[in-house]
Amino acid sequence: MKILITGGAGFIGSNFTHYINANYDYEITVLDKLTYAGNKDNLKEILPEIQFIKGDIGCEDDVKVAMKDCDLVVNFAAETHVDRSIEDPSIFVKTDVIGTYNLLEYARKYDVEKYLQISTDEVYGSILNGSFTEESNIDPSSPYSASKAGGDMLAKAYHKTYDVPVLITRSSNNFGPYQYPEKLIPLFIMNAMNDKPLPVYGDGENIRDWIYVLDNCKGIDVVLNKGKIGETYNIGGGNEKPNIEITHLILDLLGKPESLIKYVNDRLGHDRRYSLDSTKTLGLGWKPEWSFEGALEETINWYKENNAFLNTL
Repeated sequence: MKILITGGAGFIGSNFTHYINANYDYEITVLDKLTYAGNKDNLKEILPEIQFIKGDIGCEDDVKVAMKDCDLVVNFAAETHVDRSIEDPSIFVKTDVIGTYNLLEYARKYDVEKYLQISTDEVYGSILNGSFTEESNIDPSSPYSASKAGGDMLAKAYHKTYDVPVLITRSSNNFGPYQYPEKLIPLFIMNAMNDKPLPVYGDGENIRDWIYVLDNCKGIDVVLNKGKIGETYNIGGGNEKPNIEITHLILDLLGKPESLIKYVNDRLGHDRRYSLDSTKTLGLGWKPEWSFEGALEETINWYKENNAFLNTL
């Protein structure tokens, strides 16, 4: 079995690549553009065992070469940071929409067995009460979430029109090893470690559901093996917390003062709350194994112990 993992040198992608390499006897190919958020060193322990191709899913020729003879395709490759999408939406459209189109085209031409599109809960938009199911309307708020929703819709259309064997997963906010420190948890860990301010948007009461990256990797694996072709699956951690609570937890675990908290102007179009109903994925036999507090402590310890990773950024 040959699997192509796009974006496999990024945060979730590298964790998934390590997971697949440890649990399956697959021939693994990683295709990654190595942008600021992709780091080949994330895979250094297993590089002799896999094929690595530096390339861009936005480039048809790169996709054509990387996907040839692949049985499974898992697409993690994406621009993902909301603030960057507000500054320059164009690169998000190129990667998250055009790049997804290229992958789907060659999944169709090469007749792959399964194509799994990795998406996000942000495509649903904000919800004040209750939780989003896979049948909820798509209502993205940022250029990032809109571009991811566009990729999802293309994937759905390629299944319906061309019978491409598509699956989609939408996870809540991931955290854990190898995450580039622009997202809340790794940024606040690094800033606190270096006694720098922790910039909290608005009133700090925006709520996110958090999942440890290894739990998400296991969920993706379960969907890839047991999910119904053409379906979407939510993967939530069941850990809804306001940003300010996360901030206090990080400071407490690092023994740093609350005076490091700095409230800043709120992000444009900042969604108030995300919440996922993961009943459908739980029905496949998956469930998250990590508590939020345990995973956060594990993540902090990883960043404290991995100066080599931090020095490559």
